[in-house]
Amino acid sequence: MKEISCKLLVLGAGPGGYVCAIRAGQLGVDTVIVERAKAGGTCLNVGCIPSKALIHAADEYHKLHAAASGKSPLGLSLSSPVIDLERTVAWKDGIVGRLNSGVTGLLKKAGVKAVFGEARFVDGKTVDVETETGQQRIRAETVVIATGSAPVELPDLPFGGSVISSTEALALTELPETLAVIGGGYIGLELGTAFAKLGSKVTVLEAMDRILPQYDAELSRPVMKRLGELGIEVFTRTTAKRLSADKRGLLAEENGRPFEVPAKKVLVTVGRGPVTEGWGIQEIDLDRSGRFIRTDDQCRTSMRGIYAIGDVTGEPMLAHRAMAQGEMVAEIVAGQKRSWDKRCIPAVCFTDPEIVSAGFSPEEARAAGIEVRIGQFPFQANGRAMTTVAEDGFVRVVARADNHLVLGIHAVGHAVSELSAAFALAIEMGARLEDVAGTIHAHPTQSEAFQEAAFKALGHALHI
Repeated sequence: MKEISCKLLVLGAGPGGYVCAIRAGQLGVDTVIVERAKAGGTCLNVGCIPSKALIHAADEYHKLHAAASGKSPLGLSLSSPVIDLERTVAWKDGIVGRLNSGVTGLLKKAGVKAVFGEARFVDGKTVDVETETGQQRIRAETVVIATGSAPVELPDLPFGGSVISSTEALALTELPETLAVIGGGYIGLELGTAFAKLGSKVTVLEAMDRILPQYDAELSRPVMKRLGELGIEVFTRTTAKRLSADKRGLLAEENGRPFEVPAKKVLVTVGRGPVTEGWGIQEIDLDRSGRFIRTDDQCRTSMRGIYAIGDVTGEPMLAHRAMAQGEMVAEIVAGQKRSWDKRCIPAVCFTDPEIVSAGFSPEEARAAGIEVRIGQFPFQANGRAMTTVAEDGFVRVVARADNHLVLGIHAVGHAVSELSAAFALAIEMGARLEDVAGTIHAHPTQSEAFQEAAFKALGHALHI
């Protein structure tokens, strides 16, 4: 058995793991990273990046269809469009391949040794990796667990055949005539919307009383409206039971009423669970918080010399959270003083329209006993939104009533994901309403709605 020793061993080359390894390498820390599949993890290979590529392709195809039907408000027209889904998937795979190679190159540039294979703990400082060329033992002073998460499977609808996860959905080369989506969260609605725009008949089944329950109802309302316009049927308070006897439909129950949904494919998106099994975790003694590994404000676990970052440590299960944790841990291992003191982590839902949430919602602030001022500005009064035929939605600012400190910023609308950095920066820097209102925002841009929302909260909106 080959043996190597290092100062830092990172398990998992997803967003958190590879960022941790790259930063550690930059700081001169002797680092090894182990990955069982491809560098980039779920996000790059079968999650964030490929899903956004598919969503963009679906948007463009939907616009062509509108033009072909004579419904384009821009006066555009053309003959009947077609889509070669196999070519679309190949284009998506090309993007993933380029980014995957980029991560591999960055690891190499930082002096990080990458080992590909299945890893198993022997003890708190030793890991065996089953590689293509045989078993390799790695001894490390410090270990970072960054094993990520995986789609949750339903007991009566296990993955396989017509029942698929988001991973298989992003690799389809033939458009399913009918698609049932179990779960009305962001993953299900992002992919369901994309397939509806491509031409599938999509039905969404959500167990709770509304879609996108992780966002407040005011933000999800424009999305629900758009789902209806796209012909997507949504059933709330509904549970999926099993496939029909002929495997061509899905049996479900809405408030005790059984019914069947036509479904050539059933996309299960009921959440993701931490990958904490299958790599010898029983050989080390780590405290848990439910299913997740418990960590402190430096991402340290209950066992000295072992850190954990990303999805395996719990919500919010977001790639950018994992990246920030990975960068922090690398600097701690290199001897720097760091701790997790983020004021907010923005969350983005790439539905149509998009949703951004940063900081406290009005309900969360009030529940914390804070009196608030709220300013909301509609995109219907924003010139840039009008010119892009995307007037649905708004920007909302939540601030303390006493000193006007901004506590939360939220938006729903076309391409509002690009405003997420401005929202997070304002909260992270401790901006007040006067700071946002006093910052000149370029005209004509959707960002002006941010400034106008601050004006509204101060009592003097200019354009409504």
